Amino acid sequence: MSSPKIHVADARTSEPQRTAENSAQPASQGNFKVFNRIVDWITNDRMQLLNITDRVNELVKKSGIRDGMIHLQSLHTTTAVFINEWQDALIHDVKSFLEQVVDRDQYYRHNDPEFSDCERRNADSHMRGMLMGQTLCLQVRNATVLLGTWQNIMFAEFDGPRSRSLSVQISGV
Repeated sequence: MSSPKIHVADARTSEPQRTAENSAQPASQGNFKVFNRIVDWITNDRMQLLNITDRVNELVKKSGIRDGMIHLQSLHTTTAVFINEWQDALIHDVKSFLEQVVDRDQYYRHNDPEFSDCERRNADSHMRGMLMGQTLCLQVRNATVLLGTWQNIMFAEFDGPRSRSLSVQISGV
C-alpha cells in the first residue's frame, strides 16, 4: 500500500509547498525551537474571566519563534482556556449562561461527604471546566498568535479566588 502524497499550501502564496518527496526546500528556514513557561495568576472571584491575549503574545515574542504553534494548557480541572470576543456585555452573558447551564445548588455526589472527601463543594466548577475545556492549540505567525478580528484568549476561573497556573508551550522556527 503506498502513502498518499501530501502538498502543503503556503498561506502567503497559495502555491504548493515543496516536500522532501519532490525534493524542495522547506517553507521556513532556521532551527526548530521549543519554548516552555508556566504563567501564574491569583484570581479574585469564584467565577472570573481574564483576557490573557497580551500576556500570551508577550511570551510568543520572548520565545523568538516567528512561525509555529502555541499550546496553552490549564493545570487545573476547575478552570478553562478558550477563545471569544472580549466585550463587557458578552462577558456578563457568558457568566450568566454558565451559571444557568451548570446550577451550583444542584445535588452533586462530589459535594456530598458520604461519597467524596472534597471540602470545597465545587462540583459545579469541575462541570464548567469540563464544558469549556482546558487546552487551546493556536498558530503563531510573524511572532504573534494568529487570531481573528474580535478573538481574544480567555482564562476562566470557576472555583476562585485561588492561585492558578497555565502551561504555555511554543514551538516552531
